[in-house]
Amino acid sequence: MKRNKRIVTTLFAMVMLLPFFSIAQDSNLGNWLIYIGNKKLNSKWNIHNEIQYRNYDAIGDLEQLLLRTGVGYNLTENNNILLGYGYILSENYVDNTDEKVSINEHRIFQQFTTKQSLWKVKLSHRYRFEQRFVEDEFKMRFRYFLGFNIPFKNEENDKNSFYFSAYNEIFLNTESSVFDRNRIYGGLGYKLSKNIKLELGYMNQVFEASSRDQINIISFINF
Repeated sequence: MKRNKRIVTTLFAMVMLLPFFSIAQDSNLGNWLIYIGNKKLNSKWNIHNEIQYRNYDAIGDLEQLLLRTGVGYNLTENNNILLGYGYILSENYVDNTDEKVSINEHRIFQQFTTKQSLWKVKLSHRYRFEQRFVEDEFKMRFRYFLGFNIPFKNEENDKNSFYFSAYNEIFLNTESSVFDRNRIYGGLGYKLSKNIKLELGYMNQVFEASSRDQINIISFINF
């Protein structure tokens, strides 16, 4: 028990010191603070909710604020369909200046998630189709997410245990410029209980003509 407390304290200290470390290095490394929640209504229905606070640097230079929610239905134990809505506020820099312009986006999306287990490895496939209302423009986009979760212990429901998490997600537009972006991520997570997990990871996001790195701090809470 004392060892677990020391581990949690160390992780918490790393998370708290991360913004100051990034500032000291004068880095362009971005930082995403993410909350992902899921409320199980019964054996079939669930409510998804999500908040993401994305920064250009460590913290305080807002890149995006993303609010997302949705209602899901379990087709089977490992297969879920969901209808959702998202609001995204983007603060985009104008060319190479210090000026920003605010972009508002309303998003409707449909998704199908299926889960598999291969020995200790848990696989998650997510197919998401988005209808995006970006100011006066209408866009559509398809996303495919492949996630891996590997616990360090054999027991699936172990609490106070570490796990490794990784994913790749590709974004494809319906317009002529089909490729939108690709995200690859790897992180270390800690399971506090059956319903609460904390995760610290690194993500590289590749665009058509550029790329960007982020440190992700994520909390998962099931109610």
